[in-house]
Amino acid sequence: MARLVEIEIGADVVRRACRGDDAARGEIYAAVAPAVFGLVRRFVGSRAVAEDLFQDTLMTVFERLADYRGEAPLGAWIRQIAISKCLMHLRSPWHRARLTLERAGDGEATGRQVLAALLVPEPRVERLDMERALASLSGTARAVVWLYDVEGYSHEEIATAFGRSVSFSKSQLARARARLREWFEPQADRQPCTPT
Repeated sequence: MARLVEIEIGADVVRRACRGDDAARGEIYAAVAPAVFGLVRRFVGSRAVAEDLFQDTLMTVFERLADYRGEAPLGAWIRQIAISKCLMHLRSPWHRARLTLERAGDGEATGRQVLAALLVPEPRVERLDMERALASLSGTARAVVWLYDVEGYSHEEIATAFGRSVSFSKSQLARARARLREWFEPQADRQPCTPT
């Protein structure tokens, strides 16, 4: 799957889509939908929430397509909309309240999230492990890791997006990477999968 900034869509397609051409809009959707959903899914962790944010993102894209000035690739413009939607979700009082309730509960919600990550319809074991590892991070940490390591944002850009300091971005990334290393590094006290 290509990153959004790498997806090229011709200016003529964008112009036709701005005029309401359904075929051009369909072409844009087909080109960017997998990358948008992948970005949103990894940002928020929950498939159900990702589906809602994905739909909201693409509705906003088509509502505001006439505002696109063409100064950057269309994918970069769409990526910014998707990231803004994800950050608004992570900052929402409803999301924070749900997290508080999950932490106060018996851990069942966390188990459901891990199970959901295991059920991702991708056959590759490495992808499942990465999905599970990312699901183990907090929403903020997952977002910082994704923005920095995958989307190529700088610490300054991440800090601006979150309305925080550069040290916030760096510390979130360092803690998240440490947790991911723990997830993937073999531990001496683990039992082997097969008897020796």
